[in-house]
Amino acid sequence: MTQQCQDLAHLGHVEMLTDKFEESLDFFTRIYGLKLSGQDENSAYLRAWDDYEYASLKLTRAERTGVGHIAYRAASPEALERRVKAIEASGYKVHGWVEGDQSHGRAFRFEDPFGHVFEIYYDTVWYEPKDAADRAALKNNASAFTGVPPRRLDHLNLLSEDVTEFRRFMETCLGSRVTELIQLDNGRIGGCWFTVNNKTYDLACTEEHGGGDGRLHHVTYATDQREDILRAADIFLQNGVHIETGPHKHAIQGTFFLYVWEPAGNRVELANAGARLILAPDWKPVIWTESDRKKGQAWGLKTIESFHTHGTPPVKRG
Repeated sequence: MTQQCQDLAHLGHVEMLTDKFEESLDFFTRIYGLKLSGQDENSAYLRAWDDYEYASLKLTRAERTGVGHIAYRAASPEALERRVKAIEASGYKVHGWVEGDQSHGRAFRFEDPFGHVFEIYYDTVWYEPKDAADRAALKNNASAFTGVPPRRLDHLNLLSEDVTEFRRFMETCLGSRVTELIQLDNGRIGGCWFTVNNKTYDLACTEEHGGGDGRLHHVTYATDQREDILRAADIFLQNGVHIETGPHKHAIQGTFFLYVWEPAGNRVELANAGARLILAPDWKPVIWTESDRKKGQAWGLKTIESFHTHGTPPVKRG
């Protein structure tokens, strides 16, 4: 078992690229229920109602879809420097220090072997409610909420052609530990679920079956309860949003889920993980076999085929 280094506090934000910026922004604010903290020429800074930071989703205007970068917040300035040294010594591709944006200070960027760009930072901007209507009635909530919007950023899923190598990258560069994995009959690892804290996972990596590089499978926000997801399904239906699959329950990690495609084609999820935390310091990864996976989800309908092949950006066929 790889020991967790605890230099990183949590998954901070994800930059999502869209070639339909206005439509995507309308979806995430009016339909999906995120709050707009601010905007600049190319990006909108969004957050769920109980995300303490200024932004947990950076939606950026681009000529393609997919993920721009994945960001983790370090546990302290000293922890940030320790991670930077470890990454520089790792042999993985380094981009170096970049200036911050509306949501955080300077960050150190690096890249996995499959084209996904990561950054780590410490200095951040805490969200401040803009008016009385946005101020939470309870002082321990970050802001007010209405309807059934998601509560916080939960995790994302990336695609790679070699999950074992991606696991090595996550353990080496981010100090992550594996909580659950899929062991295929041919010896490959079909998927890995990682955490840097006591959450069951903040990032998953599954095998790329579409022939692409550096692709995104999905970004997920958490809800308080399952009923929020059922309500969201009706809202998506009312607004003509493509519901890909769910609501069902995953066997792996046990989450109750619903997947949709936002207007540019990026897959987003709403999930309720219940109260699962990994508190054991000597946790051993739960291993799911290929025969386990062939049983499908814990319950619900069979997983739709596009779930195994669709990612962003789409793969261009010759």
